[in-house]
Amino acid sequence: MDPKQPLPQAVRDLAHRLCASAHGGPHSGPHTGDVRLTQKGRMRQDATSGWMHFTARQTISTTSCAFDWRARTGPAGTISIRDALVGGEGVLDVRALGFIPVAHMGGSPDATRGELMRYLAELPLAPAAILGNPSLRWRSDTAVRLIVSAGSGDTAAEVTFTLGTDGRVASVFAPDRPRAVKNTFVPAPWQGRFSDYRQHRGFWLPFAAEVSWPVNGADSIYWQGQMQSWTDDQPRA
Repeated sequence: MDPKQPLPQAVRDLAHRLCASAHGGPHSGPHTGDVRLTQKGRMRQDATSGWMHFTARQTISTTSCAFDWRARTGPAGTISIRDALVGGEGVLDVRALGFIPVAHMGGSPDATRGELMRYLAELPLAPAAILGNPSLRWRSDTAVRLIVSAGSGDTAAEVTFTLGTDGRVASVFAPDRPRAVKNTFVPAPWQGRFSDYRQHRGFWLPFAAEVSWPVNGADSIYWQGQMQSWTDDQPRA
């Protein structure tokens, strides 16, 4: 965010409702650390594939656009997945038994743009980044819709948050997230939903989420997860 451009009041209000405000909330100074969380859930490749259970751990930066999600799935957890945005590049790496390559995508503008969209979409999991990440650009669309973007050129990414009746983020949408199809990327509508908000370590956090590719007016849900633990590096008084 350009320091010369003030944040929209609606964004400051959202940060305050999530208890991420630098003033008047439980955190009296700037947040400087990552958040770390664990998840469990199920996922599938597409609407015709079977569901696979997974466990995952993730770090999310609150001061830059970066995250690292590592999961295990498949029989006895023999499939490992890394989905990440590290050093400004998007990475997707899938391996069997820890060393057999199954799939790898990275190093392209589409891969990076897709992972940057994921980072933006998951801001409710790291609410301190709303005020703490200077790379974010915010604008308000309506009283219940906020748009956040980051990046530039071929990797520029943008998502739209819709707020629920409680004023917290209920859903996120992008009309053109790059979707991997046969070793290439195709822009496609993409959305996520957040639920089961709980107050935890001073923040309001969504403990459940699902992600889908809307197809012909219907949701093709491919990921559903529940957060098991969440912590950050911010010292408490």
